[in-house]
Amino acid sequence: MNAERETIEKIIAGDTQRFSVVIEQYKRLVYNIAFRMVQNAADREDLCQDIFVKVYRNLSTFQFESKLSTWIAKIAFNTCVNHLKKKRVPLLHDVAPDKFFIEEVSDRKKSPDEEMECSDIASKLTREIENLPVVFRTVLTLFHLEQMSYGEIAAVTALPGGTVKSYLFRARKLLRQRLTQQYAQEELWERGV
Repeated sequence: MNAERETIEKIIAGDTQRFSVVIEQYKRLVYNIAFRMVQNAADREDLCQDIFVKVYRNLSTFQFESKLSTWIAKIAFNTCVNHLKKKRVPLLHDVAPDKFFIEEVSDRKKSPDEEMECSDIASKLTREIENLPVVFRTVLTLFHLEQMSYGEIAAVTALPGGTVKSYLFRARKLLRQRLTQQYAQEELWERGV
């Protein structure tokens, strides 16, 4: 019997202290989903707590048909979607395709100036991700930060696999477009144009 199954069975049997193991193991996953989907900081904290309460209450319904991480991510996603619907936040809006691309950054050792520039790029990237539609932010987060497969993301979001691929592609393109436009505007400003 694997350790995860054993832990879950002991929690269901009444060993509530073991649930802290589940929280510790999956808090990053839950926080990543909530923090990408919901922009209000106070709401995010409340949602994270609510998500773990739901996980605890429904743990006995987990059938081990998927990874526990996928099941918890689905609870997190649905909880955030319901919250956003109550707040009337659009989950997806029309976005125009782009024609721009960003070159990949190499893995060579960076100078302090390059490190500063990379830090600046990372903050711009984070800011632009937060401005994407909720579904795009979520798909990007699950794929790149949580390293979930298309199938796992489809299970979490209840979207068809093809739609997940499409949203991931569109999110990346939109991100490229926005970052490229941002750089172009800054470059013009620096040149005094």
